[in-house]
This record gives sequence, C-alpha cells and structure tokens, in this order.
Amino acid sequence: MAFKNPDEQTIQQYLKEAKNIAIIGLSDNKERTSYQVSKVVQEHGYHIFPVNPKLAGGKILGETVYARLQDIKEPIDIVDIFRRSEFLTDVADDFLETDAKVFWAQLGIESEEAAQKLQDAGRNDIVMDRCIKIELGKMDQK
Repeated sequence: MAFKNPDEQTIQQYLKEAKNIAIIGLSDNKERTSYQVSKVVQEHGYHIFPVNPKLAGGKILGETVYARLQDIKEPIDIVDIFRRSEFLTDVADDFLETDAKVFWAQLGIESEEAAQKLQDAGRNDIVMDRCIKIELGKMDQK
C-alpha cells in the first residue's frame, strides 16, 4: 500500500501545536533551500534545532548545530528533513530512538520503506513531499 499524507487539517494541526523543530541536513549556505526554509520557520516563532554532523558545535541561524537528532535534549515536535530520499530510512531509525512527534520530509523527498518502518513501530504522524514553508504560507492566508 502506498504511503498517503494526512489531510490538510491534520498537517495544519501539526504546525499549530509545534514549538520545537529539528532540521535534519540544515546547511549554513544562505543560498540553500534548507537555510531559507529554516529562516522562515524561525520567523514564524518556532525554535529550530539544526542537525548536521559536518557542522556540529557551530551555529546556524543563531542556533547550536547538533551532530545527531538523538543529541537534542529538548522535546522535538517536528523533525523536518532535508536529506535525499535514499537517506530517509536512516533518518527514520534515528527518529525512532527519540520521542519526536512528527516525521516530516520536505518537498520532493519520500520513501515508502521509511514510512513502513515508522508505521510498523506505531509512529503514524508522517508527512512526506511537503514543504513547511508552503504550509506556513497557507496558514498565514487564513
């Protein structure tokens, strides 16, 4: 069975309830989509937690960069992923080692295998191939 995103109302609810968003694959390059989207997420009042092993210990958008999702001690509401689809299963493994609530893969990123792994573990709050920046824009228009 093919993965299907939650309905619009559920996706909007995830964003309304969230406070802390971990950003997997956040780049310090201002030209990269991950940086631009994360900046908008911050401007909407969310606390971001950059995750990028190559930049761990540094700062991006004023926030300390973590090497791994599991290193974050704060509760995470959404894990926003900017890694290629073939890495989603690995990210799902990391996600399952945390209490993070929503697994969110950005536009163009999806994996049936990762979705199945999460669902098999009872984790059904999954969004794939959707951009948080676009979804926030929809909320702003309401």
